Amino acid sequence: MLSQIPIDLSKVSAAERNKEILRAAIIAELDAINLYEQLAALTDDPHIRAVLLDVAKEEKTHVGEFQALLLKWDQEQVEELAHGREEVEEITGGK
Repeated sequence: MLSQIPIDLSKVSAAERNKEILRAAIIAELDAINLYEQLAALTDDPHIRAVLLDVAKEEKTHVGEFQALLLKWDQEQVEELAHGREEVEEITGGK
C-alpha cells in the first residue's frame, strides 16, 4: 500500500512538480480502489461489502478529478491518451 509519496519531489523541477503531485495522487487513489475492492471480495458481511464498494466508487471519482487536473497541466498526456484510444479502436475495431 502507498503510504508515502513514491518519488522524491525535491529532485523534480518546479515546472514538473505539479504534474508529479497529481500523478502521485492518482496512484494513491488507484491503490485505495484496489484495496477496498479486494477487501470487499473477502468479507462475508454484505453491509461491509456494500460500504467498501461504495468507498471504492468514490475513489474512482477522485481519480477522475486528479486526471482532469493533470490534463490541464500536461498537454503531452492529453495527446498520448488520444493516441491510446485510437490504438484500442484500431485493435478492437471500435468495439
